[in-house]
Amino acid sequence: METLAFQGLIGLSLAMYLWLIAAGLTIVFGVLGILNFAHGSLFMLGAYFAFTFYGLLGINFWLSMLLSLLGVALVGLIMERFFLRYIYHLDVAYQLLLTFGFILIFDDAVKMIWGGVFMIPPMPDFFTGAILIFGRPFPIYNLFIISTGIGVAIGLWLILERTWWGRIIRASASDREMASAIGVNIPILFTTVFMFGAALAALGGALSTPVRVVAPGIGGAIIIQAFVVTVIGGLGNLKGAFVGAVIVGVLTAYGILLFPIFELFIIFVVMAAVLLLKPEGLFGG
Repeated sequence: METLAFQGLIGLSLAMYLWLIAAGLTIVFGVLGILNFAHGSLFMLGAYFAFTFYGLLGINFWLSMLLSLLGVALVGLIMERFFLRYIYHLDVAYQLLLTFGFILIFDDAVKMIWGGVFMIPPMPDFFTGAILIFGRPFPIYNLFIISTGIGVAIGLWLILERTWWGRIIRASASDREMASAIGVNIPILFTTVFMFGAALAALGGALSTPVRVVAPGIGGAIIIQAFVVTVIGGLGNLKGAFVGAVIVGVLTAYGILLFPIFELFIIFVVMAAVLLLKPEGLFGG
């Protein structure tokens, strides 16, 4: 029983990475109606930026995280302003084609700039070590990731439910024509929301750098899991994204422990079951 509980904590830390990227994906889809297949590439860029600032330039860890978020948010600004803005009215197939093109562009860009070698920066000194949980050492950094993911969830709820900007976002997601009629600048709102979603993906990528390799193509692997999370929870629903991330993260951890060969199979079985029984997702409308 203690082994299962300990493995559940490992799954929860994995779930928080998925939550951070799924949250940005969900917000962008809920407000802009864009299925951004390149969202995983923004996760990858966040990891590379953090590696550069912290691992190569030796900048303070916290400042490196902030610079990574700002850098990827700027990339998001360029994507939305000069590309995505022109396909909002088109079929979703065009969105997928364009954003898939960005995956290829970003993958080649990181190969040209950073090379194709796997890289991993050192763990910050204040995060080294572990504490005993259920009689086993559990990394302090994993506890930090869990607390960060929960903190982001609370912060997003406060922003969307308790701030004026959050009310504008919810109103525009519900009826953008009416929001525009009462004075909301929809183009600017869409740009800021896309930048915000990109920064959330970058946060997940940046926080993964001390414990995961930084390499071209990591965005493709993470976006598949993020789409599984959003399908289970319900596209456009943040509560669903959080619950879906926890389900996928914990099932992945237990799959690695109990059924290592069928780890991914279990996740896709759960997704298939949700699609069959509740196609809109657990919290979808």
